[in-house]
Amino acid sequence: MENKLLASSSPHLRSDETISRVMLDVLIALLPATLASVYFFRFNAIKLIVLAVASAIVAEIICQKAMKRPVTVKDLSAVVTGLLLAFNIPASAPWWIPVIGSAFAIVVVKQLFGGLGHNFMNPALAARAMLLASWPVIMTNWVSPGADAVSTATPLAIMAGDAGSDAILPSLTDVFFGNIGGCLGETSAALLILGGIYLLYRRVINWRIPFMYIGTVAVLTLVFGLGFTDMTYHLFTGGLMLGAFYMATDYSSSPVTPLGQIIFGVGCGIITVAIRLKGGYPEGVSYSIILMNLVAPLLDKYTRPKVFGEVK
Repeated sequence: MENKLLASSSPHLRSDETISRVMLDVLIALLPATLASVYFFRFNAIKLIVLAVASAIVAEIICQKAMKRPVTVKDLSAVVTGLLLAFNIPASAPWWIPVIGSAFAIVVVKQLFGGLGHNFMNPALAARAMLLASWPVIMTNWVSPGADAVSTATPLAIMAGDAGSDAILPSLTDVFFGNIGGCLGETSAALLILGGIYLLYRRVINWRIPFMYIGTVAVLTLVFGLGFTDMTYHLFTGGLMLGAFYMATDYSSSPVTPLGQIIFGVGCGIITVAIRLKGGYPEGVSYSIILMNLVAPLLDKYTRPKVFGEVK
């Protein structure tokens, strides 16, 4: 009872959440999609996930020791970064791709800018962009689910006309549940949405960024695409659900003001659709979030609510 009556000056913490608890919630939310990736892509998925997570942990320990900072690997943030990076890698990638990607995400994007909470963009997405720019053939070599792992095209590539005139779109059922080619964590939209609902329920994220992001993509692809079916494919294929629920909502690189978050989500949606429909690459989620990460500080600055009683 005595502890509940302590008085102190502001600001006052209204939550007992910790970094490790938040990161654990993210891992729990990603667990269904992780199991689905193992089911669809077998040993390749296990290999890439283990290497990405282990490399992220090792890179964080080495980097923090070299910089003489406290080792904070127990907060699980490195595990989340490694897992999200693995979700952004095709199942056919060699073992060294997740190792290099995790090292880049942790050392360059996270630790060199001050560590957790100071990174100006999502580390996993920055690593994916680096890998895609450095090894584009490896990072776009998609394989079909199953033991055979035959090379295939993603639904977005088929819709963009990059897969040839004889390529056939998979059924919406396969698209929704993940029985399609693509990155490890971009296939099962249903399980990614399930994890997103869990994060909303746990109040780890709020509705503004994911809902505005997905809603903007839905409206624009419906207006500028080929109708409702085309819109549905754009929503449930590629990295939209993964990006909207798990990456665009990153605390460090997204706005904190309510209006800023709405603008951020809409901006991500506009850029994603622009790249998908008019760009030379069929997917635009990674680049859209990274570009909006760069303007997040400006959004916070110009959408900051007026303080009660403030005068110039």
